[in-house]
Amino acid sequence: MLRRLTRLPAVQAMLAWLLGHYLALVIRTTRWSVVGGGHGLPFLRCRTPVVIAFWHERLAVVPAFAVLARRLFPGAGIRPHVLVSRHRDGRFIGAAVRRFGLATVHGSSSRGAAAGARALVRALRAGEIVAITPDGPRGPRRVAAPGVAQLAAVCGVPVLPVAAATSARRILARTWDRMVFPLPFGRGVLAIGAPIAVPRDAPERALPAIAAALTAACDVADAAVADPVAHPATPWRSVLP
Repeated sequence: MLRRLTRLPAVQAMLAWLLGHYLALVIRTTRWSVVGGGHGLPFLRCRTPVVIAFWHERLAVVPAFAVLARRLFPGAGIRPHVLVSRHRDGRFIGAAVRRFGLATVHGSSSRGAAAGARALVRALRAGEIVAITPDGPRGPRRVAAPGVAQLAAVCGVPVLPVAAATSARRILARTWDRMVFPLPFGRGVLAIGAPIAVPRDAPERALPAIAAALTAACDVADAAVADPVAHPATPWRSVLP
């Protein structure tokens, strides 16, 4: 009965509204720092088209990337286009993150793949930034699907690996991706790796490098929140030269 109730559109809309406000509270009350800001700043400052990639498990904390980017560059008009599934869960996530200035594009490997890919190509060619979870929406966990490399190759843009972590969090161990669910009033770290060039003639060759870079970004973010002395990060307000 409860499961059927939560599938009602009105209930889904209310839950998405609550989740969006909760994530906004987390972002406001977290003390954010950045590792690798020099990799991402050129793209954000000039709003240069790029494919931002992050593992699905970090989906709940990545809205902080968009919020802090707009605070750093308020005149840049940064509005990343995020690919989410057409499944009910994808629509729910899209409704929750839309309040952070993210434009949602619906599509996945099983439903609406072609339409979603075309929308992302149009966004990149229009000079926008695109964000993708290469292992979403159903996994396997931390295995990059070919679409992220194909999209970057078609549009001639690099892939920018990103991860976020907070010291106050819960790991949802029963989810397929071990989702990281942030809690308020902690320390947060955004880790940005070096951009990865994708060859136009053989984009699949870049997949191992993309997967390794996304996992490395997670490791860097986790280490920085666990031991900020041994793994220092730059307060986000100070990342600009």
